[in-house]
Amino acid sequence: MSALWESPFFGVTLTILAYWAGCKIQKRTGLVICNGLVLAVMMIIAVLAVFDIPYAAYNAGGSLINLFLGPATVCLAVTIYAQIDLLKKNLLPILAGCAAGAVTSVLSIWGLCRLYRTLTVSLLPKSVTTPIATAIAEGQGGIVSITVAAVIFTGILGNLCAPALARLFRVKDPVAAGLAIGACSHAMGTARALELGETEGAMSGLAIGLCGLATTILALFFDVLV
Repeated sequence: MSALWESPFFGVTLTILAYWAGCKIQKRTGLVICNGLVLAVMMIIAVLAVFDIPYAAYNAGGSLINLFLGPATVCLAVTIYAQIDLLKKNLLPILAGCAAGAVTSVLSIWGLCRLYRTLTVSLLPKSVTTPIATAIAEGQGGIVSITVAAVIFTGILGNLCAPALARLFRVKDPVAAGLAIGACSHAMGTARALELGETEGAMSGLAIGLCGLATTILALFFDVLV
């Protein structure tokens, strides 16, 4: 059995099956709290705990899935290109919105964690997509595992709450809604934005890139700030 667990195919298969089951449960129940990703994480943890499988054995295959994070983020350019005319028309509001989102994210974490440098640099990139966030954390001496956990939590929260918050604050402009979702909750939020509409998805994907760039630049000045 140990040979099976240590095979990369085990981690990949378990991850795919858990996510498939999570999405099925979400569609069947229709409940916001039954998020497919959250359920998949819980099922994977349960399997590893019940069968006493080391995380390192699972991650031998699970890490292969991480290789697709970068290409998947780049593929969002397709939806952005489809909305290129809308992008040109709203260029200034888009740049201003992404800048505001990135600055707010970085300063909020900086203010909360000022006394704890390692924790702060690990959490600073919580609102950008995983490949960019891990690079920022590594470059600043942060703890990558904390960064990844923060990014996942932020994405799940945005995925669950984005539609409700848009209704609460009466955000009816699809450009504004998409930018807000992408700036705050990166790829997981973008998945929900695509469900809201093509424009929301395109703007959310654009916000991922712009906010990732802005956060990377802001992180360079972290040592000066503290």
